[in-house]
Amino acid sequence: MPVLAFDIETVPDVAGARALYGLEASLADEEVAEFLFQRRRASSGNDFLPLHLQRVVVISCVLREDRGLRIWSLAEPESGEGEIIQRFFDGVEKYTPQLVSWNGGGFDLPVLHYRGLVHGVRAPRYWELGDEDREFRFNNYINRYHTRHLDLMDLLALYQPRANAPLDELAKLMRLPGKLGMDGSAVWPAYRRGEIGAIRDYCETDALNTYLVYLRFQLMRGIASPAATEAEFAAVRSHLSAIDRPHWREFLAAWG
Repeated sequence: MPVLAFDIETVPDVAGARALYGLEASLADEEVAEFLFQRRRASSGNDFLPLHLQRVVVISCVLREDRGLRIWSLAEPESGEGEIIQRFFDGVEKYTPQLVSWNGGGFDLPVLHYRGLVHGVRAPRYWELGDEDREFRFNNYINRYHTRHLDLMDLLALYQPRANAPLDELAKLMRLPGKLGMDGSAVWPAYRRGEIGAIRDYCETDALNTYLVYLRFQLMRGIASPAATEAEFAAVRSHLSAIDRPHWREFLAAWG
């Protein structure tokens, strides 16, 4: 089965906020976003916005199949949010991969559900629960305890939120690069500065960190041998070495 590790990046849905709360059209995007943040702080004590008000600007993917490894992003400005989400689910439709994420069950996929509804996205393979394909009755993308979607953070914590670990710290403990130069809190300021390329690069490195942690997890659970795991790490290094982009050169340098 192909493996698709993925990560998303989001910004406040300022257009949606204007419609929901009747905000004046003259307000700048930054002012609308600050209204959302302040409203959230008043209700919950933090400014992490509700998932349905987070607009998807990047989805980064690492696909491993028999033909090799591919890393790419679906992102603004080439595509709008609806097209980004639709193309992601089109990939699920085409490959029926094992999805691998870090907190994908708690963040990435619920965001894609809500925003997909907003844009009329179709994802029949993803939502298959066994009515058309009996195999999905016993292993589908939706059930928390099935493996077609493997949320590594959730599983490694044994479904206990207080046991969750940050991807960045765990990756670095494993001598992997972890986050390079940006974290989730920096995405909105970078987006306001028009730095969508930097956001895309950051998202791609997070998706690859997730895939590399997955490889070590496969070793731990006995699915892959030590030799096969090292061979795959070497294949990833070789693949990155052939890509002439600064964030991958930095990633390799941090890998050591």
